[in-house]
Amino acid sequence: MIWLFLISLFTLLFIGVPVAISMLLSAAIMLLTLDMFDVQLITENFVMGTNNFPLMAIPFFMLTGEIMKHGGISERIINFAMSMVGHIKGGLGYVAIISGLIFAGLSGSAVADTAALGAILIPMMVAKKYDAARSTGLICSAGIISVVIPPSIPMIIYGITAGASITKLFMGGVVPGLLMTIGLWIVWKILYRNEEKNIVEKQSAKQRLIAFKGAFLPLLLPVIIIVGLRGGIFTPTEAGVVASLYAAAISILYKSLNYQKVVEIFINTIKTTSMVMFVAAAAMISAFAITVAQIPMELVEIIKGITNDKTILMIVIMVFLLLVGCVMDLIPAVLIFVPVLLPVLRAYQIDIAYFGIMMVINLSIGLITPPVGTVLYVGSGIAKLGIGKLSKGILPFLGLYFILLFILALFPEIIITPMNWLSR
Repeated sequence: MIWLFLISLFTLLFIGVPVAISMLLSAAIMLLTLDMFDVQLITENFVMGTNNFPLMAIPFFMLTGEIMKHGGISERIINFAMSMVGHIKGGLGYVAIISGLIFAGLSGSAVADTAALGAILIPMMVAKKYDAARSTGLICSAGIISVVIPPSIPMIIYGITAGASITKLFMGGVVPGLLMTIGLWIVWKILYRNEEKNIVEKQSAKQRLIAFKGAFLPLLLPVIIIVGLRGGIFTPTEAGVVASLYAAAISILYKSLNYQKVVEIFINTIKTTSMVMFVAAAAMISAFAITVAQIPMELVEIIKGITNDKTILMIVIMVFLLLVGCVMDLIPAVLIFVPVLLPVLRAYQIDIAYFGIMMVINLSIGLITPPVGTVLYVGSGIAKLGIGKLSKGILPFLGLYFILLFILALFPEIIITPMNWLSR
C-alpha cells in the first residue's frame, strides 16, 4: 500500500495533474483497492478538511502580506535597511537580508516576500553592477525565512495536521530564522569582502532617524504578534486578524491605499487562500485513506528494522524530505507526509513541534531548489534570468542551509530549549 500510494501520487504529479487532484485520485485508488470507496465518505472528509478554526489564520496573514505589498510598507522597510547598512561593502545584499528578516515577521509567505523584495532590490542591485544571479539567489534565500519566522503559514498547516501547538511552533521558529539570517550575512560577507565599486554613500544620523520613523509602525507588527502570542493575549488565528487590521490601519495612515489597490488586495488574497484550502481539503481525504490502509504502522515497522537511534532517524527523514522538496511544493508535502510520519515520531518519542520546525525548514529549502522551487521561479521572473543560471547563483546559500539543517538535526536543543522557554 505504501508503494501504491507513492507511485500513484508521483505519477499523477509527473504528468502534470494539479496537486489537489493528484491527492484526491491517489486516495481514491487506495480506497478502491481496499474496497472502501464511498462518495459520501469522501465528501464528508473533504468538507472536514476546511472546517477548522485555526485555518482561518491563513487568509488573514495572506491579506496582511498583500496589504504590505500594495500599501507602501515594503518601500519604507527597505529604505530603513538601506540607511543602516547600504554604505558598507556589499551593502545592498545586507539590505536584502535585513529586509527579508523584517518582512518575515509580517506576512508568513515566502512567495509574497520574495516578490516584494525582488521587485525593488533586484533592479537596484543590477544597476549597481552586482552579479544578477547571485543577487537574485540571495533575495530568494532571504525570502524563505518567512516560512520559519512567525507568523508562518506552513507552521499553521503543520500544527493543524499534526495536532501540535501553533504558538509553540511559532516561538520555536524564532531561533532557526535568526540563524538563517546570520548565516546569509556571513556567506554574503565572504563573497563580497573585497568589493569596493558598489558602495552607496553613508547616510547621516538625521537621514537614518527619518528612515527609522518612516518604518517604525511596520517594525512594530512582528513585536505585537510575538508579545501577543507569548503573553496569551490572542490565539494564532486572532493574531492573523490583528496583523491584517494593523497593516490596513498604517497603510491608510500613509495614504497609500486606493479603491483599485483594495480590490486587487482582496482578489489576490481570495485566489491564494482558495488554492491552499482546496489542497487542505484534498489532503484530509488522503490522510483518511493513508490511515485506513495502515501505511503509518507499516512505515514504523520498516524503520524500526533499520535503526533505533533518534538522531540517525532524523537524518534519514531529513534526506528524504530534501528529495521530496525538490519535486513538491511545501504545503502539499506537509499535508501528505505528516499523517504518514506522525506515528514514527511518536514511536521514537520525537517532539512533534521540534520536528514540525525541522520539516518546514527542510521543505522551505525545496522552494529555492530546481526543478519545482516556487520561490526560485518568482526570482527568475523578476530578474528575467534562466533557472539554470539562477541555480548557480543560489548555490552558496543552498550550501549554508544544508549545513544549518543538519546541525539542527544533530543538536535539537538549539530549537527545543528556546521553544519551550518562549512558549511557557
